[in-house]
Amino acid sequence: MPVAIRSGLPPLFAAAAIAIAGQGMALSSDYMIQIAPMLSATAAGVPVTDVADRALVLSLITGGTAISILYYMLKKQTNKQANKTAKAWLKQFKPKHVPKVTWKSTTFAFITPIVFAAVVLYMLYTAFFTELQLEGGAGAALIGGMATLLLLVICFFDRPKKLFDDASNHLVEGFIFAFKAMGPVIPIAGFFFLGSNDFSPSILGVEQTPAFLFDLVQSGEEFIPAHPAWTAFGLLTIGMITGLDGSGFSGLPLTGALSGALAPVSGIDAATLAAIGQMGAIWVGGGTLIAWSSLVAVAGVAKVNVQELVRLCFIPVISGLLVATVLALVIW
Repeated sequence: MPVAIRSGLPPLFAAAAIAIAGQGMALSSDYMIQIAPMLSATAAGVPVTDVADRALVLSLITGGTAISILYYMLKKQTNKQANKTAKAWLKQFKPKHVPKVTWKSTTFAFITPIVFAAVVLYMLYTAFFTELQLEGGAGAALIGGMATLLLLVICFFDRPKKLFDDASNHLVEGFIFAFKAMGPVIPIAGFFFLGSNDFSPSILGVEQTPAFLFDLVQSGEEFIPAHPAWTAFGLLTIGMITGLDGSGFSGLPLTGALSGALAPVSGIDAATLAAIGQMGAIWVGGGTLIAWSSLVAVAGVAKVNVQELVRLCFIPVISGLLVATVLALVIW
């Protein structure tokens, strides 16, 4: 990110690009680990591969549209504005964050992206050419384990006698940063978790409570006309509403179940409806439009205001979702 910002990319746009690509496109399709398609497909009663394939296409359409609009918005900024913003952003770094360049730092600057590129290629290989699936936390464990190994190797080449001291210090710094970045999520998300009966009993201290948010969504189901376009956009809206809890995944069983129920009367394939609902839920709640989602982490890394980041992403993401839904009706 510092390299991109030095070249003239404003920090806010850099954060938006990361959110759209990583939080939006990658998470909404979840094509490798396929947790999201599994939740949607199981509730809709259709094969997981059908939902996964459609979700991948829709995520690319949504992301491509969003990134294109974001680029157009960027071009409206002057070079003078961009340079001023870049200088102000770079001043936030203390000298210790800019160490002296040596052959060791240069070597690991090349090795690190190569190693993670190899991890990505391995995940692609297992997904397309083998029956091995990195399910659940296996993908995260693979990436985290590789990062830990790299950290140990780098610390060893830096100061061999202080290997474990330096490694543990860096881990502590990482955890502290994570808590600072994600800390605001906890109290804010607590209010929205009241809308789910999976969480509200423990929050309110009672055995059973209504699912306020999901009950509200289900009560509006009968008002969705039995027309393909209305049904598609209705599922998209419902998915977006369920994403307000800042998770994105919690609403997938609901959108999947509604897809299976509405498919016969609407004339749209249930897998397509499930993929549309999945787009709405994860693009909104998964980290592009909700300030108390993991978008907080992106804003923390980019050192920008999360509310400003939400405002910047709003028009590109909403436009992308609308274009993807229309094209879903045309394609399938």
